[in-house]
Order: sequence, then structure tokens, then C-alpha cells
Amino acid sequence: MKLSTRIALGAAVLVPLLVAAAAALLLPLVGADLHRRQDDRLNDRAAALLPASRALLTADTKGRPRAEQNQQRKVLDAALDAGVRVAAADGTVLLAAGSQPEDPQLLPDQGLMTVRQNGIAWRVLTVKLNSGGATGTLWVLSPANAPADELRAVRRRVLLVALLAAPLSGLIAFGLAERATLPLRRLGRRAAALDPRTGHAVFAHTRTGTAEVDELSGAIALLLSRYDEQAARTARALDTARSFSSAASHELRTPLMSLRTNLDVLSAHPDLPAAERAEILDELQQDHARTVDLLGALSMLARGDLVEVSAFGPVELAELVAAAVAEAARRRPEAVFRPELPSGAVVFGWDAGLRILLDNLLANAAVHGGAAGRPAEVDVRLRVDGDTARLTVDDRGPGIPPAERAAVFHRFHRRPGSPAPAWASPWSPNRRPCTGVPPPPRTARTDRAAAWRSASRCSSTAPAARNSRSRGPG
Repeated sequence: MKLSTRIALGAAVLVPLLVAAAAALLLPLVGADLHRRQDDRLNDRAAALLPASRALLTADTKGRPRAEQNQQRKVLDAALDAGVRVAAADGTVLLAAGSQPEDPQLLPDQGLMTVRQNGIAWRVLTVKLNSGGATGTLWVLSPANAPADELRAVRRRVLLVALLAAPLSGLIAFGLAERATLPLRRLGRRAAALDPRTGHAVFAHTRTGTAEVDELSGAIALLLSRYDEQAARTARALDTARSFSSAASHELRTPLMSLRTNLDVLSAHPDLPAAERAEILDELQQDHARTVDLLGALSMLARGDLVEVSAFGPVELAELVAAAVAEAARRRPEAVFRPELPSGAVVFGWDAGLRILLDNLLANAAVHGGAAGRPAEVDVRLRVDGDTARLTVDDRGPGIPPAERAAVFHRFHRRPGSPAPAWASPWSPNRRPCTGVPPPPRTARTDRAAAWRSASRCSSTAPAARNSRSRGPG
């Protein structure tokens, strides 16, 4: 059922109920007011009858029949449609006219009272008469059913109003509800026409002037935006899974095939000379070590690909670089590391990823950063310029040709003749900044600068700032 129809039906039921409730409250007040008006009329009529009634009582007391008849006519003229009864003190009825009970014993001795006889009710006002020493009683009567008749007429009018109000209020409420729910129906049509492939951008939030509809439209837009974000994250996760699967297959195939070949040779030729057997066993050990290294590299790759935004936070870059330099110097005692690290370089990033990046940069520099058989000399410089922190790792290697510098950031890039396994950054240069990633294997001398934006500018979605430059042998 439509909302406007429900509102119309509710109004059609509610309005008559409200009219009936108002009538239930007003009818007793109306009845009391009618009785009060009847009593006021009896008092007014008694006031008009009082002079003639006293004169009638005096004429009767003095025995003047002609004067008595004359006063009786005056009393009847003043009574109009009211019943009247005049009696002397000894009970003699001087005048009785109009509607009244047949039994005079029912009449009250004083005040106002309602009396009933044979199913008929009268409202009676009793007035004591005193004229020249003579006393008597005046009764003024009026049918008690007159206010009841008026009250029944009021009830009939209220019932008529309620019956007319039901359809009228329903029609009016339906028209108003249709107009009020028009923005809601438009919003429903817009939501029904959405294409999941177009995203939330086509669901433009426009104000309608109805607060509830505007709030609902904004909520739908926000829901669609979150749905798009979740869909994008799901798509990225699927791409990451496919990429990781491809990476594992690509990188593990060569060492595993080499292991299988050497094992087949040992199995097929159990009588190999000791020197050749030792050479094959040495190759097996190297392939095993290479496979272990690859598994570690792929594990780091997965950590970088699957990191969540919640893992990001403020990182003291100088302390992190100092710890990485100390570890690299311990692992490569033949290399010379010269760090220049100012304090206070705080960036917003993933500390574990940054540490992986630093460890691999320094390890690469230690392995490939020497010149002409001399040990590697590596300068590690950290500079803070405004809201940017820039780290430079400078060694004495042969460098990377300019034509190949952009390719080193591609995943699994391998330079011709490189003896090392090819694995590159798990994120391309247009992905998240402030996160450490494994660099490509270095087969030539490089001077690579990695830049991170500071906490005031860096975000989990801003492009990473990476610079690469080559230098000739120095």
C-alpha cells in the first residue's frame, strides 16, 4: 500500500474520531448550558408573572370576583407558553393553566426541580407569594424534554459532520500526502535506475526542501560511495592475488627446475666422480638458498600488497634509518656506511614497509656499490625540506643507464645478464607513499633518492614521491 494511501486512510479514520471525541466532551457542556438557559427562562417568566399573581391573591382574599377574573387574564397573558399554577395558603387553586402534572403533590415546595409523571417530565420553579398579609404559592412549569430535544439535534449535527469529514479529510490528506511524497518517489525512481557499473557518481545528491528526503538521499549516496570503495578494494585484492600468484610461479619456476635437473642427474648417474658430485651438490645448496631467499622476498611482497591503511602512522624516519644502517653494517662488515641523519624527521607511513625498503636499499648498495674490486662505500643522507623528507643512498657502483631507470620500478624487471632473481617493488610509482618496498636487484651503480611526504601532506592514497638518477663511475 502506498504511503499516501495509508496517510489518507489514517486521516479518514482519525478525523471522525476526533470529531466524536470533541462531541463527547462538548455535549455534556451543551446539555448543562441548555438546562441553565431553561432555568433562566423560568426565572424570567416568574418575574413577569409575580405582580399579576399577587394581585390575584389579593382579589381572592378580599372576595372580589370581577378583579380576580381580570387578574387571571393578566397571569395567562404573561405566562405565554409556560405552565402556571397559583394556589392560596389553604391549598385553594386560584389558577391552573398550561402543561403540568395531574397530581399537585408532585410539585415542590420551593426552588427548582424536575418532576415526572406518566413518562412526562417538567422543570418546575416554585415562588412564594405574599400580598397584604395573604400568602400563597406560584408554580411556573416548562417541559423538561425541550433541552433534550435540542441536545439530540446537536448530536445529529455532530454525526453528520463526522460522516462528511471522513471522506473529505481522506481526500485532502491523500492530495497533501501525494505532494509530500513526490520527492520520495522521485528518489526511489533514481535509485531503481542506478547501474552498478556506473558507480555512485551518477547519483548526484540534490536538495528537495524536505529534510527527511534529503537525509535519505544523502544516506543512499554515502552508501553507494562506500559500496564503490569496497568494490574497488575487492578488485584490488583480486588483482593482488593474481599478481602474487603470477609472481610466485614466475620466480620459483627457475630454481625449482634447476633443483629437479640436478636431482635427476644424481639419480640417473649414481657413479658420478666425486668432483662432479660435489659440484652438483654445491649447485643444489645454492638453488636451495636461492629458493629460501625468493620465499622471503615473496613474503615481503605479500606484506606490502596486503597492508591496510590502519597500519600507517607517524614514523621517526631518522631513528628507523639509523637502525637499518647499523644492521647493514653488522651483516656487511666489509662495506663502509656513512650516515648523515638529522633528528625530527617524522613522516606518516608504514614503519615495517619502510624498514624493508631501507634494508634492501642498503643491502643492494653493499653488494653492488663497490668499484674496481674495492669494498662498497655507501653515503646515507637524510634531508628535511619543509614538508618533505628525502633519503639518498649513494654508492660507488657503475650506475644504471638512463634508458633503463624507469623500468627498475616495474615488478619482476630483470636487466640482461643479471645473476640475481628479479623482483621489484610491489607497488608501482603511482601507489601509496610512505611505505617501504623491496627494490629491484642492482647490477650497476645507482644513486636512488626515496622521498616521503611529511605528516602534514602525506596520505595513504597520495602518489609516492620516488626519484632515480644515475651517475657514472666515480
